[in-house]
Amino acid sequence: MRYRIVLMVGPTLALAACAAGPDYHAPQPAALGVPTGYSQGPAAPLDQAALAAWWTRLNDPALSALIDRAVANNLDIVQAQARLRQARESLRQANAAFLPQVSGSGSGGRNYRNQAGGTRTDSSGNVISLGSSNWSSTYQLGANASWQLDLFGELSRSAEAARADLAASGYDLANVRMTIISELVTNYIQARQAQEQLRIARETQRVQQDNYDIARWRLQAGLVSSLDEQQALAQLSQTNATIPQLEASLRGSLNRIAVLTGEAPGEATRTLEAPAPIPTASTEIATGIPADTLRQRPDVRSAERALAAATARIGVAQAQLYPSLGISGNIGTTSNAFRNLFDLITGGVFANVAQTIFDGGRLASQVRSQRAAADGAFAAYKQSVLNALEDVENAMASLASARTRKAELATAYEASNSAAILARSQYQAGLIDFQTLSTSENTLLSARNGLAGAQADEVLAVAQLYNALGGGWQNMETRPDEQ
Repeated sequence: MRYRIVLMVGPTLALAACAAGPDYHAPQPAALGVPTGYSQGPAAPLDQAALAAWWTRLNDPALSALIDRAVANNLDIVQAQARLRQARESLRQANAAFLPQVSGSGSGGRNYRNQAGGTRTDSSGNVISLGSSNWSSTYQLGANASWQLDLFGELSRSAEAARADLAASGYDLANVRMTIISELVTNYIQARQAQEQLRIARETQRVQQDNYDIARWRLQAGLVSSLDEQQALAQLSQTNATIPQLEASLRGSLNRIAVLTGEAPGEATRTLEAPAPIPTASTEIATGIPADTLRQRPDVRSAERALAAATARIGVAQAQLYPSLGISGNIGTTSNAFRNLFDLITGGVFANVAQTIFDGGRLASQVRSQRAAADGAFAAYKQSVLNALEDVENAMASLASARTRKAELATAYEASNSAAILARSQYQAGLIDFQTLSTSENTLLSARNGLAGAQADEVLAVAQLYNALGGGWQNMETRPDEQ
């Protein structure tokens, strides 16, 4: 039986003692160019509960139910969960390197032996062989093991990198979840906006049909020329032409919602085909300070963990420049009879030291390569920070713009609606021509569509801002920092 034993020092002890490579320290916000506050918006502290389930503030049960389905069944989330499980197993594999590696073997068999010894003839004349033959048995058992001493922290740094990779995968999952929620809300709002615009178009269609009937009646009465009739028909046809486009837009949003919830388009969104109003956006959203955003954004935290993993791998590469020490051993026994198998046991224990003397600079090059990788990971981390700050600033600007536009378009709608009512009555009385009525109707239609669009844009800007602040993953069952 043979086994090799390699001694191990625990990961914490080895890392604290003489682990090669730099010890990782997360960069401070000042080193990343993070300002103390945003250029716009209130600096009130973030509401963690509101941030975790921000869509519930839209007070739309249908939307909340869709998000629950998406979180449970979305296939992008399922893929991210699988990658997280892979990262978890990679950490287990890295930790297994600290333990002894033991293998065993056994064999057994029978050997046949025949030895010629001449012949003789018996009284009947038969030839009898004088040789001998026999069977013998052989049994063997053996084991070997190895246990490597982590003198310079190669194993510890590998485990450190694996832990960082696991955390990064957890934040990647959170980022996928956050993105899916944001995309689903966007498509839901677009679907409700298309339904509202369809309602406006069909109401306008009925009014314009009445206008066309009036123009045709007045033509038959000889009160106007055919110009009024043709203008009314053109206006009605243009409105009719917008309806199929809006229906296609609605269907596209519903199909996307079905796929986001992990289902085939069609039956999955049948209940959403019934028109419903555009959700109402929250009035105030606390954005906190930029440092809060960095803690809440899973993509930023994933990039930071990737930097930690790259830094740890510098130590892995550097430790390979130094000697490695291990202890190996074997133990075994051999016997011709199974009952005597353990009468004689042999074995040995050996210590071994290995050091690369010449490799053409390969190991030193690996250290430089890992340092370059760490530099790139730092640049990627800083880039993710700047992108996050940009997202928040853009979202706040979009929200302010949408609210201003909605207020102005609400005034425009009231005025254009009053003007259109007056123009219709005056046209019926023959006080104005159809061109004036048409202009009034088109202004009203534009104002109604503009107001619906501004209402949708306000809610979309709210979703964009919550997404930029990193909302939507804080209530995950297993958070990345709990892996």
